[in-house]
Amino acid sequence: MAGGGTGQARATVRARLWDGPTRLVHWALVVLLGFSWWAAETDRLQWHRWSGYAVVGLVAFRLVWGFAGSASARFASFWKGQAATLGYLRTLPSRTHEVVPGHNPLGAWSVVAILLVLVAQTVTGLFAVDIDAFEAGPLSDRIDFDTGRLFAKWHHWSFTTLQVLVVLHLVAVAFYLFYKRANLIGPMITGYNRFKTDPGLVFAPLWRAVVATLVAAAFAWWVSKGFRM
Repeated sequence: MAGGGTGQARATVRARLWDGPTRLVHWALVVLLGFSWWAAETDRLQWHRWSGYAVVGLVAFRLVWGFAGSASARFASFWKGQAATLGYLRTLPSRTHEVVPGHNPLGAWSVVAILLVLVAQTVTGLFAVDIDAFEAGPLSDRIDFDTGRLFAKWHHWSFTTLQVLVVLHLVAVAFYLFYKRANLIGPMITGYNRFKTDPGLVFAPLWRAVVATLVAAAFAWWVSKGFRM
């Protein structure tokens, strides 16, 4: 639920909204989460594990990018306050849509909720053990079998929660597209949107993305090794 749309006649200035790393992480998560689900459902658990490590890296990158990335990607820009959120809720029945340089208050809560559930999903997977104890996460040897099975249940429940959030996200995108006449998908593909005036967003330099990528990749590798060197 990113802020932005193309249906407003007065929004005539085309300006950059989302940086490359934010868009890449967004779409990579879409692909990998679908792939992880398919791999688990078809008992390709080794592929499921590798995909899970990739998700760990992407989530780690997004968390780092939320503090060191571009203005529209930073968590500091998410918090609009209770009054702003309630005020935005009152505008939902209106078919007009004000283009904002980043996430609207509801979109911000959506991103935070999905990220928190993704953290829960990956953490529980690291400790999960299957019923036969043939397949297990890299940290499962730190706990007993029964606790590992409990983590497996939490892993399943967190994925169900993630599915619900994704459905709500898709419903919101459709609502904005067909009711508000605001295209939220296009800017997440191209990185650009139209505004009344150029918001003048500050974008992080490439070297920060490189450093964040190296940190996230190293963390994912360390996780895959069970935090052992």
